[in-house]
Amino acid sequence: MRGPREIVHLALRIPTLLRTVRRLRWPQARAQVHHALVGIGKPRSTSGDPPRLRIRAPHTPYLPPPAHVRAFGSGRFELLGMPFETPAGDFWSAAARAPARGPLFAYHLHQHEYLRCSELPASERALVIADWIRCHRSGIGWDPHPTGLRLLAWGKLATTAGLLEPSDLDEAVWLRSFADQAETLSQNLEIRLQANHLLSNLLCVVAAGMWVESPESAGWLGRADLLCDEIAAQIRPDGGHEERSPMYHALLLENILDLLNLCRAAPDRAPEGLTEFLSDTSERMLAALEILSHRDGRIALFADTAFDLAPEPAALRSYAERLGVAVGDSGATRGSTCLAQSGYVRLERGDWLLLASVGEPSPPHQPGHAHCDALAFELSLAGRRLVTDTGVFEYLPGTRRQIARSTASHATLQIDGEEQAEIWAAHRVGGRPTVELTAFSDSGEAEATCRGWSRRGTLHRRRYRVIDAGAEIEDWIEGPSREIWSRLPIGPGWSVELEASSSPRAFCRALEQPGLSVEIELPAAFAWRLSQGAYYPSFGREIERPVLIGIGRACAGARTRFRRVD
Repeated sequence: MRGPREIVHLALRIPTLLRTVRRLRWPQARAQVHHALVGIGKPRSTSGDPPRLRIRAPHTPYLPPPAHVRAFGSGRFELLGMPFETPAGDFWSAAARAPARGPLFAYHLHQHEYLRCSELPASERALVIADWIRCHRSGIGWDPHPTGLRLLAWGKLATTAGLLEPSDLDEAVWLRSFADQAETLSQNLEIRLQANHLLSNLLCVVAAGMWVESPESAGWLGRADLLCDEIAAQIRPDGGHEERSPMYHALLLENILDLLNLCRAAPDRAPEGLTEFLSDTSERMLAALEILSHRDGRIALFADTAFDLAPEPAALRSYAERLGVAVGDSGATRGSTCLAQSGYVRLERGDWLLLASVGEPSPPHQPGHAHCDALAFELSLAGRRLVTDTGVFEYLPGTRRQIARSTASHATLQIDGEEQAEIWAAHRVGGRPTVELTAFSDSGEAEATCRGWSRRGTLHRRRYRVIDAGAEIEDWIEGPSREIWSRLPIGPGWSVELEASSSPRAFCRALEQPGLSVEIELPAAFAWRLSQGAYYPSFGREIERPVLIGIGRACAGARTRFRRVD
């Protein structure tokens, strides 16, 4: 029986829960209820004629495993910054139960991406696959998301020369398990989660139908129509993915290119119109990814984004080009542009590049990967990131997860200590801010506004400007406020000195690039101090970096100017 305190806590949570679920789609809400009552569907077994592998080689080589997957030889690996040895037996279930590792590690363990590492002998790959088939008949590895991505990993293993030797693996057993997993996934699509999970499910089911011929494979290929509908719904006209995470955008783009690769390898097997649709979608997504990347070639860290989980933009570009996608000129993004539907602005002039988040938590029915980053920006000079977003350390509920998603971890203003959005648990959002891009000019200027979810009477207006000489941010707070916090999280590669005076200035010097220095003219309306904060550039990695913090009671045309100094 729950105690009085627990009952009071639950009662106080009811408004938050209502604000969280009220935007669910009806099929999604129904699937959530079904999942709460029944759980994930049980693994299915296929029957009939033995499955056959229909594609023996891709049209062009696949991309390698993600950078967070590291192999050290002798069966030793690392996933998401966590070490482990070649799994076998009870480890498949025990890893999922380890609280310190969490479900994300378990997902990646069961996805088998690490089996494609060149350091692992073919015979050992076969042993791991056979052991998984024998020992993991149920459990987290059969969740739809890892099931789909394991199908991709197994398909790539089977169709890449030298990774699996026929003498090391019973192909009939392997293919029967592959078919069982594909049918299980096809009947357990993540309608309850939507967004990248559902799109990934569909991509993997159709890919399974391309690779393998079985009595059920016509049904897997028949999911192509639903897949195209979902792509059209999730990929916005400007090419951005609806979740507004550059990392998930890149991950989905790789999966789309993987399926296009199979369509190119077996055009007679590809559903009608799918090849052209995937190619056109890839072209738009590549263009958007270029806009969301700095000149160092890596993506911005907005929303749930970290390095090393998704392929780098250059790798995706090369992969797409080999598949016949019109990739355009990689320098075409030089200059200012915006992704109006996705809520991002890119202002570029000379050596300066500013990327700003000017959209709401998205999509409304599944904003689980959203952060309180409205009007936040990243700024780089000559390819060196100066103002940076925070990134992601983990998905486990707790302090680090809360820090990564909080308003205080982004280069924006915080009003009266309140969060822009009602973030809770690890992936939940209740009340949401109203964010609008109100002006944009390709000459290097933009303006946007944000009303926090709990401060509807107070508006934050921010103007961005980039010129050859530097960058400028100008802020206004319109409406009641007691205390305003301004934060500038600086990249860990810079040393920072704060000059406290009536006209405060900060001086930033690049540690690894002598001669690269920046002066930041800070608004005198705030009392400034230099602090330290967490930076999570990749999962499982934490770095301390400088943060400039200003506190004031009013904000009307407060200017922050950046200029290079020799």
